[in-house]
Amino acid sequence: MSNSSVLFDAPGPRAKRLYAAVGVGSIVVLVLVLWFVLAKFNEKGQLTAAKWKPFLTGEIWTQYLIPGLIGTLTAAAISVVLALVFGTLLGIGRLSLAAWIRWPCSVIVEFFRSVPVLLMMLFTYALYANYEVVPPDRLALAAVVTGLTLYNGAVVAELVRSGVYSLPKGQEEAAKAIGLTSGQTMRLILLPQAITAMLPAIVGQLVVILKDTALGYIITYEELLRKAEQIGNYKSNLLPALIVVGAIFVILNYLLGRLAQWVEGLTRRRGRSAGGPIAPDQIDQTAVATAAAGAIPPI
Repeated sequence: MSNSSVLFDAPGPRAKRLYAAVGVGSIVVLVLVLWFVLAKFNEKGQLTAAKWKPFLTGEIWTQYLIPGLIGTLTAAAISVVLALVFGTLLGIGRLSLAAWIRWPCSVIVEFFRSVPVLLMMLFTYALYANYEVVPPDRLALAAVVTGLTLYNGAVVAELVRSGVYSLPKGQEEAAKAIGLTSGQTMRLILLPQAITAMLPAIVGQLVVILKDTALGYIITYEELLRKAEQIGNYKSNLLPALIVVGAIFVILNYLLGRLAQWVEGLTRRRGRSAGGPIAPDQIDQTAVATAAAGAIPPI
């Protein structure tokens, strides 16, 4: 008997009819809502060709949308790299046996998870401006990257910690039994598996980072949302500009979602699915190779 048959009963004829009715009803409601929205747009003249024609010209794309897209991707890419490094270090720190390392890392993670991203952007923007930490032309980018790095780094730290805790306890005991120190066990055995297991969740967090770059609009960062406002002021078509920018975000997030699915499938094909243990002979080989190389000192 499969797990699914134990947890869930197969729907009967009445339940199937109910599901079909709910599905049809949902589609009807969605169509009605879409029709209502389009009707309101048409009343306000937002569906006229003049409002949408600018997006068929090269000027709007070369001067607004493409620079805005580059700004969005630049902030997201820098934030992703820094958040992964920052979060991995914090996650390892929270797993440390030394209380003087574990507790400060825990406080940092909980603090930055609790503070809104926009508040951190505004604070760092004012901080950098007052103390002239970065050049004025990079001020908004630095504030956006800092806010995204601090918040998402804290989230990545929790992902790393939960990934390590999800592994079988016997792996740590087996590693110590063959002479590995706590630091070597973490670096060679536990952390690689935890990161592999949490890769889909980590890639999913990239979607959050990409979307949150739009908060840079508040501090005048030249990203997609800011460019949409500029297009609206220039061509008097703010709603169409927002719709186009929203469609660009949907496409980007869809591609990231597909990347997450590809990464998850890749890890499964390699036999390293979420929480999958390393065989004892693999642990032995890793330990022997490490001892022979002598490259990683114990901590």
